[in-house]
Amino acid sequence: MELKEKLLSSFMAFEERVDVHSELHDVRTLAIKNFENKGFPTKKEESWKYTSLSAILKNDFTVFPKTENAIQYSDVKKYFLHEIDTYKVVFVDGVFSSHLSSTTHEGVDVCLMSSALNKPKYKMVIDSYFNQIASKDESLTSLNTAFANEGAYINIPKSKVADKPIEIMYFSTGNETALLVQPRNLVIVGENSHVQIIERHQSLNNNPVLTNSVTEIFAQKRAIVDYYKIQNDNLEANLIDNTYVSQKQESHVSVHTFSFGGNLTRNNLNFYHFGERLTSTLNGITIIGDKQHVDHYTLVNHASPNCESFQDYKGIFTDRSTGVFNGKVYVEKEAQKTNAFQKSNNILLSDKATINAKPQLEIFADDVKCSHGCTVGQLDETAMFYMQQRGIPKKEAKALLMYAFSNSVIENIKIPELKQRITTIIANKLGVKIGFDL
Repeated sequence: MELKEKLLSSFMAFEERVDVHSELHDVRTLAIKNFENKGFPTKKEESWKYTSLSAILKNDFTVFPKTENAIQYSDVKKYFLHEIDTYKVVFVDGVFSSHLSSTTHEGVDVCLMSSALNKPKYKMVIDSYFNQIASKDESLTSLNTAFANEGAYINIPKSKVADKPIEIMYFSTGNETALLVQPRNLVIVGENSHVQIIERHQSLNNNPVLTNSVTEIFAQKRAIVDYYKIQNDNLEANLIDNTYVSQKQESHVSVHTFSFGGNLTRNNLNFYHFGERLTSTLNGITIIGDKQHVDHYTLVNHASPNCESFQDYKGIFTDRSTGVFNGKVYVEKEAQKTNAFQKSNNILLSDKATINAKPQLEIFADDVKCSHGCTVGQLDETAMFYMQQRGIPKKEAKALLMYAFSNSVIENIKIPELKQRITTIIANKLGVKIGFDL
């Protein structure tokens, strides 16, 4: 049975498990109908022109894990930011792990989507926010909405600063021959509030896994959100990450994406503006080899005046790896005084590595400052020669130049311990061992 048919036939059984009489029944039903009509995206669609899912979908994915496979903290400690204290929301094969997690309802609400979706005390919040900014048209987002049940629920009340970062961790044990998981995250940050969030999907085995994740982020007036996505998975792991951001006036939202591992990674990142004088920041570093594939698809919809957006994506590709950057800035007629900046810089270290870049600007306002640019090249041979002449071995000189190339993104990491982790991963990816890889 093909995966699409398996999912459609599993939908009714899923709804019976989560309560077919739930008020979300209509939402889920409309979503599964949209997925049924559209199916999985193909390269015939312009936005998926350079990314094919056909090879991945041939796997016989388990939709619902049959057994629980408990893991110990010592088995996965290295993946956490254990140098500092954090809130933790942890899932193993799509199931919440209470003994690995550290949640709270004191001051800030860090808990489970299943609780928020099914408990009456959360009804007002769910009615106001769940599925309000996520696409109703995109097929994989619709598929996630149809099966939405578990994930992280984070609600930072008005005028609150989360006292420590929040880690959202999804582990796949390999207990199933092939596993499909569909986490759903909802993040609400109130007026004048601030939160730092780290998200990671990690396989603990080489069995194939496909993660179809959806995250909705709502930043109210003057809220500050720093969101970090670490993608450094095994070569049989596939991730489709759909993130939707709603910003109100004077809010600042930054999403930093670090793509270092996995077989296929697709990041759909969508920002929508609903107020003036707000700032959106989208940063990314991609360093891949072998036959890995990373696709960044970004959209910033400027709908209000006096707003700013900044996109800075760096890519380093070797072997037969493939990168895609499709970045779109849309400036509506009302969005006067917009300042939008978009940049994609890429280095190819192999003749067989590929990057497909398509920066786009659609501007309907006449008083704006907008720019975009894309570069594709190789390492500066003159700089390499200069460093070698001063006693730096070729390997280290090459790594230093690539690290310097990535540095503008690294410098934007606001959690010192996380910055050190990312620096270590990059050094190891570049062949300079300065610590342990994660």
